[in-house]
Parts: sequence; C-alpha cells; structure tokens
Amino acid sequence: MQIIETYRTSFISYLELKTKEKEPINLYEPISYILGLGGKRLRPLLTLMTTEIFGTDYKKALDAALAIEVFHNFSLVHDDIMDDAPLRRGSLTVHEKWDINTAILSGDAMLINAYQLFENYEGEVFRSLAKLFSKTAIEVCEGQQYDVDFETRDDVTIPEYLKMIEYKTAVLVGAAMKMGAIIANVSENTQQDIYEFGKNLGIAFQLQDDYLDAFGDPETFGKQVGGDIIENKKTFLYLTSLASVTKQEAKELEHLFSIQPKDVTDKISTVKTIFLNSGAAEQTKKEIAMYTEKAFQVLEKLPISDAKKMLLKKFGESLMQREV
Repeated sequence: MQIIETYRTSFISYLELKTKEKEPINLYEPISYILGLGGKRLRPLLTLMTTEIFGTDYKKALDAALAIEVFHNFSLVHDDIMDDAPLRRGSLTVHEKWDINTAILSGDAMLINAYQLFENYEGEVFRSLAKLFSKTAIEVCEGQQYDVDFETRDDVTIPEYLKMIEYKTAVLVGAAMKMGAIIANVSENTQQDIYEFGKNLGIAFQLQDDYLDAFGDPETFGKQVGGDIIENKKTFLYLTSLASVTKQEAKELEHLFSIQPKDVTDKISTVKTIFLNSGAAEQTKKEIAMYTEKAFQVLEKLPISDAKKMLLKKFGESLMQREV
C-alpha cells in the first residue's frame, strides 16, 4: 500500500527532525537510540491514516502521532527494565546499553516530551487529545501492573488476561486512531467507533505477539524467542493449555512456570510442545482471527467510502499476516 509508505516516510522525517540530541547527552542519547531502532511504527501510522480517512490533511496529526510513538517507546524502555530484557528490535535494550538509572530517567523525559507535543494543538482539540492521552496512559500503567501481578499468581483467568492486554496494549492502538478522528473533528460516535476498531485490532495484535514470542523466527522476531516462557508470563497460550491438558500435565506446566533454570533451552522446548499438543497454539490463532473480524465489523458503521473502509481492512489484514 503506497499511501502507508507515504505516511511512514513523512513520519520518520518528522521524528528525526524533532528528536535531535541535545545536552545533557546522557539523557537524550538513549531517547534518540530507542526511537531510532525502528519498529513497525504502527500507532503513529494509524493516527495519520485515520486523520486523512476522515478528510483532513494527515500532516496536521504529526505531533499527535509523534506523541503516541514517544509514549509507546517510553513504556518499552521501562517494561524492558522490569522484564530484564536483553534485546529490543534485535538490539540491546536501553538499560543494557547504558544502565538502569539512565533508562529510568530517559524514559521519564520521554513521557514528559509526549505531553509537550499536544501543546501544539489549540482549544477543544487540545483538551480532547490531552484527556484521551491521560486516560490511555493510566490504563497502560494499570495493564502493566496486571502483567507483573500475573507472574506470581497461579489463579489467572483468560478473561483477566484479555483485560490485561486490552489495557497494556490495545487501548493505545485505539487511542492512536481516535486522535486522528479528534483532529479531523468528526462526531463523538464516529470517534468511539474508530477507537473500538483500533482496540479490537490491538487485542488481535497482542495475541499474535504472544504467539510469535513462542513460535516466531528468532532471525526476524527482533526479541528473544521464548521470552514470555522465561519470565513465567501467563499468556493466552499458557492459560488455554492449562485448561485443556490432564491434571498431571497441568502440574508439569505449573511447575515449569514456577522455576527459573540457568539453562532455559529445555524449559522453552518442553513448554512449546505442551502449547502445541494441548491445542492452545491453534486456539490462539482462532482468537486472533476472531478479534480481527470483530474489528472489521466496526468498519461497516463508519461514515466513510467503501474504498477507505477497504484501506483500513487491508492494513489490518497486513498486520495479522506478519511473521515478526
């Protein structure tokens, strides 16, 4: 889709313009580093695309799109510290390349920088963007806390897990699209519909990320394959397996998710076999398809042309066909 590449090129140019390093270097260099690692740029692209789909020049949304991307990367810097993750997008995480204190402080600065970008909007648009951003930011923090809590709980349910990924990941995707709708000054009903589209797509996206964490190609995934297994995260794969296997197999799986062996290779291999044999891997793929379809159903309510609906649908389909 050529239009998506236009948005991507324009956004990256704007990001590079706005993230030049300055003093103190040890605060701003890590920010430039994490923002320069690439990634899918999913959220800012959705902000730009939504703005234009609703009939407004996407360039008016560049500051909002950058705020979303800066906030997303701030959350990754802090998440990586909490997960003790060595890699991000195939490169060293900020706390590994520098140190934990630097990563915390640079992350804090990124959060503040994200808020500053909304100051470039005026009146009701500024108020609506800032209100949505604050609501979304606290939900992301709540989702992260649920994620941390789940690591030490042995009674996590599938609905609880889905709520966690909705807050930690999906609400930011929904907010990215709603910001475009706010800037385009569409009705509140339409703003909410495009938010629901993005949120459901975000849930599908995170479920697929969970799947790829276990079964992705280590050459292309960009993160440590099996990272969720190493961290004993109760993902949809784990919870579905637990509900599907025999009592003895469930005990084995629970035991594996209670230990931190020095050599994790056997643990990862055994858990992946359980995920496959229990049917959890296949069920996860079905769940991804279900949330994707749920998102697509929202498109029918939007007051836009069929061509624009198809653009959104094709973009969603391209996300679900990824292997990284």
